[in-house]
Amino acid sequence: MKWLKLAIKNVLRNRRRALVTILITAVGVAAILIGGGFANFTYVSLKEMAARSSGHLIVAHKDYFDKEESVPMEFGLNDFSSLAKKLKSDEDIRYVIPKVEFTGLISNGEKSTIFMGSGVDPKYEFKVKGPFLTIDDGNILSKREKENNPQVMLGKKMAKYFNAKINDSLTLLSTTVDGSLNAIDVTVQGIFSTGIPELDKRSILVNINTAQSLLSTDKISNLALHLRETEATFSKYNKLTREYADLGWQTWLDTAFFYVGVKELYNRIFGLLGFIIIMMVFFSIYNTVNMSVVERTREIGTLRAIGTYSNEVTRNFVLEGLVISFIGASIGISIAALTSLGLSIAEIQMPPPPGRTSSYPLAVDIPVNLYLITAAIVTVVCIIASWLSSYKASNKSIVGALSHV
Repeated sequence: MKWLKLAIKNVLRNRRRALVTILITAVGVAAILIGGGFANFTYVSLKEMAARSSGHLIVAHKDYFDKEESVPMEFGLNDFSSLAKKLKSDEDIRYVIPKVEFTGLISNGEKSTIFMGSGVDPKYEFKVKGPFLTIDDGNILSKREKENNPQVMLGKKMAKYFNAKINDSLTLLSTTVDGSLNAIDVTVQGIFSTGIPELDKRSILVNINTAQSLLSTDKISNLALHLRETEATFSKYNKLTREYADLGWQTWLDTAFFYVGVKELYNRIFGLLGFIIIMMVFFSIYNTVNMSVVERTREIGTLRAIGTYSNEVTRNFVLEGLVISFIGASIGISIAALTSLGLSIAEIQMPPPPGRTSSYPLAVDIPVNLYLITAAIVTVVCIIASWLSSYKASNKSIVGALSHV
């Protein structure tokens, strides 16, 4: 304890220099935490969006993910109701939602364009989509849709292409499972936006019964499993693939190409910035302790002359570096925490990223482990910098240290 008190007094010898070093350390720690918190918020948001879109786990015919279908629904699931019932009995699974993926032409009688359609169960689909599907006009698909009045939801760009309004009539044309053509008239129920222009230009949503009627089939493309906890995805995947080895399985990560791309990019960017900031802190501590060592060389010689060991002298300088790093890290952590809180209250919106049309909130989500890791790294850097700057002087000969000018 006496060595720590001595280190604190030595730091206070030159308050201005110590203050500058502490501020550099604080700003460095805050910058690392804020940058890491922003990246973490982005990762969590994209992960949630991908999982809500496809499901945490996707189960289909064993060849569905690896082979191309010759005709629609060639690798569809038969008797999916019993499978869905078995899967839903698992307490970790919240929803089991059937989907029909299909393509074709959509027309208003004057214009036609290609669509990518999804047949969904309105009872659960729009619950799991949550904030990642924006309804620009109209309503979501009805759970009580009448068989003689099928409904459709159009992507924003597609609705603009047709100049479609709510209750307008359109025609869907697609290939059935037998290879013939089938058409069905639908009424526009709503217009939605995913935030991705290319998807909004081609996407439509219909009731799963409408999709099956258009394709003349009772099959579905896949079952989307939505878990109670995203973190349980891969453990549940390992368990279910063993239990249902005759089926094909994917996780949300297998379809989250945007998430993977953004994460790799941000890891490189923020990793490099973090390294640069750590180096700034290192050289700041090194310079401060080194200047203190030079100024106190004769003092070191005196301590050595009265019997102080060289490692005790080095330890004292390392403790001075730790005092600076502790104060700087504490201030930096406080700045980062207040910034995170302030941004959550301010609700500042970021401009849309490339390839998207919707803005997103500027938020900093700093996990507890990032605080601990950053504080540990700064502490280690300060120990190394202090030791390197003081080791040579503490091992200098007593005569040489006493005669230092």
